[in-house]
Amino acid sequence: MNNLLCKAIAALLSCFTLLSFNYAQTVNVAVFNANVTPPVGSPVAYATARSIMDSLSARGIVLLTDEKPVVLCAVDWIGIANEGLEIWQKKLAEAANTTTDRVSIHSLHQHDGVHCDFTMARIMNAYGIKNAPFDTAFLLSAIQHVADAVRDAVKHPQPVTHIGFGEAKVEKVASNRRILGPDGKVAIIRWSSMKDSAARAAPEGVIDPWLKCVSLWDRDKPVAIMTYYATHPQSYYGQGDVTCEFIGIARNASEKQTGIPHIHFNGAGGNIAAGKYNDGSAAMRPVLAKRVETAMNLAWKRTKKTALAGKDIAWKSLPVTLPLGKNIVKDSLTATLDSPQASFSDKLAAAEKLAWYQRSVAGQQVNVSSLRLGKTWLLNLPGELFVEYQLAAQKMRPGEHVCTAAYEEYGPGYIGTRIAYSQGGYETSDIVSGVAPEVEDVLMNAMRAVLQ
Repeated sequence: MNNLLCKAIAALLSCFTLLSFNYAQTVNVAVFNANVTPPVGSPVAYATARSIMDSLSARGIVLLTDEKPVVLCAVDWIGIANEGLEIWQKKLAEAANTTTDRVSIHSLHQHDGVHCDFTMARIMNAYGIKNAPFDTAFLLSAIQHVADAVRDAVKHPQPVTHIGFGEAKVEKVASNRRILGPDGKVAIIRWSSMKDSAARAAPEGVIDPWLKCVSLWDRDKPVAIMTYYATHPQSYYGQGDVTCEFIGIARNASEKQTGIPHIHFNGAGGNIAAGKYNDGSAAMRPVLAKRVETAMNLAWKRTKKTALAGKDIAWKSLPVTLPLGKNIVKDSLTATLDSPQASFSDKLAAAEKLAWYQRSVAGQQVNVSSLRLGKTWLLNLPGELFVEYQLAAQKMRPGEHVCTAAYEEYGPGYIGTRIAYSQGGYETSDIVSGVAPEVEDVLMNAMRAVLQ
């Protein structure tokens, strides 16, 4: 009888050990997708919405492990900044039952998308500037709609047992916007679309041509796909025809083909655009979309799976202070906002940077974060970041996969490398960039810290 009792106790202990082990290794994911399309008549980045060519979406995942949930979200808007980002993070954190430092929200930067910055809106209202490009009621409604989608998604999680990774080159889309002359200064600015023959003939310059595809699997069943590629995503824009642009069109087409939820993140594409290959005609949008879609599908076909357990997952978030640019001077910005002679576009630019100034002097920090999934790292960075940061991040984890999503905190605008601020060009001129050259040291150090 004692022998039987001992065996029973041993069996029971074995069960407890097994249950404890399985619990410790549990990984689940909730996938969400919410419509965030503005109504006709609502302001978008450079005009009033006059038509809806494509729906805009906010897509993402909530990763559920033994730790607090992690939320990754990509939004078909031009930018989410300052108090706008704060409210997004707060609402999504509440919906996922996590903390705001574990919520990473990125815009894809479509130029016929929505701008969300409640700090900037408040400043424009205080200075009596009419026709501010913000529909506050819509913005708050859209954020709540996404939060509701997150809350509903976490009620229906799916197991994750494997992670997949694949990559493919995107042909004839990305090119560097800053073409340097023999003196090392910017000689030609290459915009998102160009008809100038010299700009079209110039080399691609420094880019990252690789589109990276990360997938989450429940054994042999794919649950979600996340892709990463660095470029300004617009082909033509500015008339108020709302679109998710060629990058969103490619994502939607790939998702339809695979039948798997597809989330796309824009990489460090601040100094990257399609100008070498895009003449700005309507006919080029589907061409560019097809080129990106082809790479998405090829990266998916090249996917290789590896097992993923709780011990293989880690989240790191580091708040950093970005050095304020020397041109971001309060008196100068307020003078522009007060001036009857200043143009509306000048007032917009001044309000945008005054919002960043106010946040900076108040001590507001921005997050640099990473999610490690085995040997794949998902790196989250602020602003319209130059591609050199993305390329540097990849070198920090040799032999592994680093996928960079930029455009998280849109407040600082362009973030160049140290040398870029001495080279001229649009992105680092006047008040276009809200940060100083020393930003390179701050971000490189933060990237190293979260990629350890």
